[in-house]
Amino acid sequence: MSTSLPPHAPKDAQARREVEPVVCYPVQTLPPYNKDFYETARQDLSLLETVIIPPRDALTFAVPKGHFCRIRFEEGPQVGDLNLWNAHDLNERFFSGKTRALHATHVSTGDRLWSNLPHLRPLATITHDTLDWYGWDEFGGGVHDVIGTRCDPYTNHLLSGNDYHYCCHSNLTRALAAHTGMSLDEAEPYVHDVLNVFMCTGFTKDTHQYFMKASPVREGDYLEFFAEIDLLGGLSACPGGDCGSSHSSEEAACYPLRVEILKPAEGALANWTSPALSGYSRSHGLD
Repeated sequence: MSTSLPPHAPKDAQARREVEPVVCYPVQTLPPYNKDFYETARQDLSLLETVIIPPRDALTFAVPKGHFCRIRFEEGPQVGDLNLWNAHDLNERFFSGKTRALHATHVSTGDRLWSNLPHLRPLATITHDTLDWYGWDEFGGGVHDVIGTRCDPYTNHLLSGNDYHYCCHSNLTRALAAHTGMSLDEAEPYVHDVLNVFMCTGFTKDTHQYFMKASPVREGDYLEFFAEIDLLGGLSACPGGDCGSSHSSEEAACYPLRVEILKPAEGALANWTSPALSGYSRSHGLD
């Protein structure tokens, strides 16, 4: 990437560019990740339910608070787009933007998945990630991103002029409508920006465009999280397959994803309490 400055740049342009960055949200005051608690809780898990997400489709699943959920490789490398809602109030749902701001562009063990305003509390905590070895590659790519919004038919139509109905947005809309009995029009506004499970992404170093590359997920890999409240999950097996070439089409090889709901042993959560909603007064200065 060129660092040369255009002729109209001010004389102190380089000095302005060299100002040291400051992390927007220092998180030292957040409760630290209690590794011992979660590791102990996950040692003796019993399988309650298995849900197989079909290729190029989505399904919903319930994760009771205090339970674990694993999203697994099934038959081949496959990316999944995850939505999370409060099982009792769909208005509280995963907030990828705040999760990104509080943690990073890609999440892994110890990171929390936060809910939207005005709720702002951890919906889930990531407790195990078999792909945490990947780190950052030479292109700036990482795994499990919270920067991509989800493939959707509107952007696809904008760029290609075609209607494709099995983008993750549409898959999640159909799944939520089927679960709740809502119409597609009623369900669609509740579908939100996702956690891209197993997806390998970043920003190009020259143009800073969002990129994807073939997911490193292989047999035996999974991402696991702990439900901090009663959750309704929605997972789409992306039509991009491993997202190594394309999405929003029938071109890529696609595979199912396995969702496992696991219950910890009796007594493992004896000292645990579900997180409260944000303590902010919501007066917005008009007390």
